[in-house]
Amino acid sequence: MKETVYWDKKIETLPRERLNAFQLKLLRAELAHAFKNSPYYHGVLKGVRLRSIDDIRKIPFTTKQMLRERQEAAPPFGDMVSVPERDIVYIAASSGSTGSPTASPFTAQDFEEWIDYEARLFWSTGLRPEDRYCHALNFSLFVGGPCVLGAQKLGALSIHAGTVPSERLLAILKQFQPTAIWTTPSYAWYLGETAIIEGISPASDLNIKKIFVAGEPGGSIPETRQKIEELWGAQLYDFYGLSDIFGACAGECSEKSGLHIAEDHMLVEVIDKNGEPVGEGERGELVLTTLKKRARPLIRFRTGDIVSYTDEKCACGRTHLRLLGIHGRIDDMLIIKGVNVFPSDIEAIVREKSYLTGEYRIIVDREKHLDTITIEVEGKDRSEVEVQELIGKDIKARLGIGAKINVLSPNTLPRATHKAKRVVDKREHVWA
Repeated sequence: MKETVYWDKKIETLPRERLNAFQLKLLRAELAHAFKNSPYYHGVLKGVRLRSIDDIRKIPFTTKQMLRERQEAAPPFGDMVSVPERDIVYIAASSGSTGSPTASPFTAQDFEEWIDYEARLFWSTGLRPEDRYCHALNFSLFVGGPCVLGAQKLGALSIHAGTVPSERLLAILKQFQPTAIWTTPSYAWYLGETAIIEGISPASDLNIKKIFVAGEPGGSIPETRQKIEELWGAQLYDFYGLSDIFGACAGECSEKSGLHIAEDHMLVEVIDKNGEPVGEGERGELVLTTLKKRARPLIRFRTGDIVSYTDEKCACGRTHLRLLGIHGRIDDMLIIKGVNVFPSDIEAIVREKSYLTGEYRIIVDREKHLDTITIEVEGKDRSEVEVQELIGKDIKARLGIGAKINVLSPNTLPRATHKAKRVVDKREHVWA
């Protein structure tokens, strides 16, 4: 049994200079593998030579749409795949606007390294073999499903609950008294509220000490984090992952000062709208390049996720780059009167107010060629006029735009059982 704070001390605490040299070695091997074995990458990487990690910028970006197109060009897995089908032992899949799932294939080596990283993430939060862990994520082709095997690998008793009805999940939590659970921020909130309605106190009647969340920006929003922690009497840890590479590939340690990302598995870039790097602390789009993926390498994959970062050494001693927040997605961003607005910015305002329930909905419309935004909130303990004035002032001060505030009664807005959909865009044509 491991007795240190690290799952893999050598790799987790590598000095930045040595880590960068290690990444360059892995990157060269990854590109050589893709060039040799993938019909698509053979053309893309022809003539590319890497003298330093910065030379990665010579290679064009990869997008989700390109993954779909390459999959359709050479079904069922696409011509980015760099191993024969007999070497593929598992696939995850993400839904797409075309209705055709985008497959994410894994070799046995890919899968084993992925699960070992999940164990590393869990271990860094303080999860240990004596814990009981409940996995309340979807198992149906969702890349988050197998992440439960990371908890098993470190020795925790693991309950594969999946997305059972809330009443059934609460019964599981009461019967087996797990100490940790993983779900989405919206569902953690919803489940806690449901428990109270059922006469169950999440903080005193259940035994949850750690809540892992992913899939939405909520875990990176301090106001949302605080509300969920108070509701459950537990510590919340934010994780980040994407089906195109592997499950959770970044997560908070016990210090909870940013999400350590797996820099021994992927190269990280954060770029502005022109594709240029942004500085520490600045918001930009996360771009990832796999360093060890055998089945389907991904080179400069634009995730569509908006993040900020630091490469300063964490107080825990780990040196891998930390994401300082998952602020939202590019396709979630609203441009209202020339101002970039993320739903997560509005959530931060709504969740900090004691006179609101914390639920909200954003309605965007266009009147006489001008974009308008309406924010629906659920008020309590204060008059409608007072809530409208207070929230309206905060929105104007923080975001720089005016918004209409509709105050509703508690429990009026729909609750999310998984990922929340809180934006209704009624505009027929949207332009920047």
